[in-house]
Amino acid sequence: MTTIPSGRRMEQAAVNAMRTLLQRHDHVVEEISGQNDYGEDLFVTFAEAGRVTNDVIKVQVKGGASWRRSYGYAVQVRQHSETWANGNVPVFCVVFDPDTEQLYWANATEQLRLGGRRGCRPRTIKVPATAVLDDTTVASFVDKARAYVGGYRGRNAVLAHLGEMAGVTFSRSDHVLHWVNEFDEQLIFWQRPGEVHATLLHSDLDWNPVPITPSGLLLPGGSLPGLEFGGDYSEELRRLTPIPIISGIILNMPEALWIASCFSATAWARRGAGVG
Repeated sequence: MTTIPSGRRMEQAAVNAMRTLLQRHDHVVEEISGQNDYGEDLFVTFAEAGRVTNDVIKVQVKGGASWRRSYGYAVQVRQHSETWANGNVPVFCVVFDPDTEQLYWANATEQLRLGGRRGCRPRTIKVPATAVLDDTTVASFVDKARAYVGGYRGRNAVLAHLGEMAGVTFSRSDHVLHWVNEFDEQLIFWQRPGEVHATLLHSDLDWNPVPITPSGLLLPGGSLPGLEFGGDYSEELRRLTPIPIISGIILNMPEALWIASCFSATAWARRGAGVG
């Protein structure tokens, strides 16, 4: 007689717990057949106010005490690194602890992408012990998951990609401009509405954020017609400087002119005149 492995019973109990929780809050859950298991157990389509949305995630569910670690729980990535990191649908990992009878969650796609940006994707997805998923926290989980899914669409996808590359998080209201110089170095100009300064992110500076202002941009030969730059410097220095500088950073002329154009395009945002 064929017996069912105890591990399989635990995995199914974990899947059942996750499915039951989400369905209790009106979300649509579709279980992936074990015969077609490529690293995910569930498709989840989120609902809002009783209506199905376009926001979908995939979930890898694990169950049992073997996943415990000092910080919480861990799910091995194994051969799924590429599909979890770069698939069209983000993947979340959920662990069911039979002793606490609690679910715990982590965004696997986010962890893998951040690791990839740093040059080393993790071999395990860390699931914090504080990331409890139950009736009291499911709304917060759904909000965070849907916000992450939203980063895959339209302008949000561009902002998400640039943010992951530079190690920052952009708001939808931020004015973000991207440029690649002749040395294949990448620059990001980041202006938050209402702030008096912008932020320069430069790949050659290890993406360290540098606050910049128009008055801090020193251009050779003075300023540009119709634009006011370099107010932090004396007239003589502006007239005699041989190289462009901003906030102590030496630029080449194409970079300086690009930054000047970014300042010009975002002047309204520093005045707090509106949100684009």
